[in-house]
Amino acid sequence: MKIEIISGSPRQQGVTRRVALHLQSWFKQNTSHETGLIDLKDWAIPAVQSVWVSPDKAPTEFQPLARRIFEADAYIIVTPEYNGSYSPAMKNLLDHFPKRHHKPFGLVTASPGAMGGMRASQQLLQLVPALFGIASPYLLIVPAVDKKFGVEGELLDESFQANVNNFVAEFLWLSENVVDQKVTI
Repeated sequence: MKIEIISGSPRQQGVTRRVALHLQSWFKQNTSHETGLIDLKDWAIPAVQSVWVSPDKAPTEFQPLARRIFEADAYIIVTPEYNGSYSPAMKNLLDHFPKRHHKPFGLVTASPGAMGGMRASQQLLQLVPALFGIASPYLLIVPAVDKKFGVEGELLDESFQANVNNFVAEFLWLSENVVDQKVTI
């Protein structure tokens, strides 16, 4: 299965990237799934003007990104909270693509604050069905992200690993079952 982890902060020093790096490392060490990391700080995606209906219909500079989005079997969205919602850069990315019919989504929010992006997680739970995706019901909410994960994604607070394990177990259960049952239309 191909999983794309999307790190939703366009900021060069965004702390949510730490969680994305940790998850990517976890998947590489513990599963045989192909796991990529799409980091929005690396993509200057213009405001949506049209939907990229296939990789070859995307602008040339975004065709590698479009290919990865289209080829993914499942996604993990990792986003900071911006004014009570997920990152506008994340919404802009997702709006460039057609609906993700029956694709599983793992939802992760992170913040240096005490709530860990809780309000953004609730907004994501509304976004995923609008994309015709399937949200894993177990969310990963990361308060004090800067104290839990180091710059390279290393876990600083070992007690938080149980939360990561629960999130991953539920996401994999959903994703593996949905991908195995995939119906072509």
